[in-house]
Amino acid sequence: MRIVFFGSPDAALPSLQRLLEDGHSLELVVTQPDRPSGRGRAVAAGPVKRFAFERGIAVHQPEKIRTDPRSLELLRSIQPDIAVVVAFGQILPKAVIDLPRWHTVNVHFSLLPKYRGASPVAAALLRGECRTGITIFELDEKMDEGPILARREVDILPRENAGGLEARLSRAGAELLSETLAARPSLPLIPQDHAAATYAPKLKKEDGRLIWSESASAVDLRVRAFTPAPSAFAFLAGRRLQVTQGRPAEGPAASGSPGRILPAAPDGLPVCCGGETAYLIERLKPENKKEMSALEFVRGVRLSGDAVLE
Repeated sequence: MRIVFFGSPDAALPSLQRLLEDGHSLELVVTQPDRPSGRGRAVAAGPVKRFAFERGIAVHQPEKIRTDPRSLELLRSIQPDIAVVVAFGQILPKAVIDLPRWHTVNVHFSLLPKYRGASPVAAALLRGECRTGITIFELDEKMDEGPILARREVDILPRENAGGLEARLSRAGAELLSETLAARPSLPLIPQDHAAATYAPKLKKEDGRLIWSESASAVDLRVRAFTPAPSAFAFLAGRRLQVTQGRPAEGPAASGSPGRILPAAPDGLPVCCGGETAYLIERLKPENKKEMSALEFVRGVRLSGDAVLE
């Protein structure tokens, strides 16, 4: 097939690579414009653009594809058989969606109609799901509402965070995409049950702030859902502290107000949570410093007996 691929982050790479391995003709890659990145905020190309350049695939980077007539002109000149979208980051206009002979399909990291939107992986973790999956569906103008071509369930592993789960889903999605394109002409389009839809809006940085009055289990879900980005965090003496790994503490009930730091344990730093539970911080990243174990952190700071994570 002659394919135009829409994608931007690392999660899109397994599908793009699989399309090449399957012998499809990648006519064009459409990806987000270069953005400032890293501590120096230097403008840098994204993962999909770098991958495409290394393999000599043409790249197009519209600032806003919905208002960019050149994008439609490019597609018309290419006359693709199908367009594939994996975590592109922009909403496509109807004229672009409908132009290819087999229209446009999207690889979405949830079992639609659950968790429509920009953050399905985090949403599944936040809600304590044991299972999620991949849905390949045909795009329409509405948010993730198009008819379904294929679905595959994926178990969520114990203590898995959003980064690890997304990586596994991206690989599973590439495999399912390969199978779906091979059978595309004969696959039925199955309408979604819109009444069963749930939503996963785009994450904001402030969403990751930890709420210590919640149970330790709820805190754990938030840490897993927001790691590695946009990060789960709290404040210690006014300085931001990212919590990158931990788990609900075992043992007797924790006594203390939510957020109070308890004496360090051999395997981490316990913090009082709601319901007389405690969350054990195992790894963290202080503001403007590298990630470290909680015990390394404790050795480098002086914590008073009444220290509190806000």
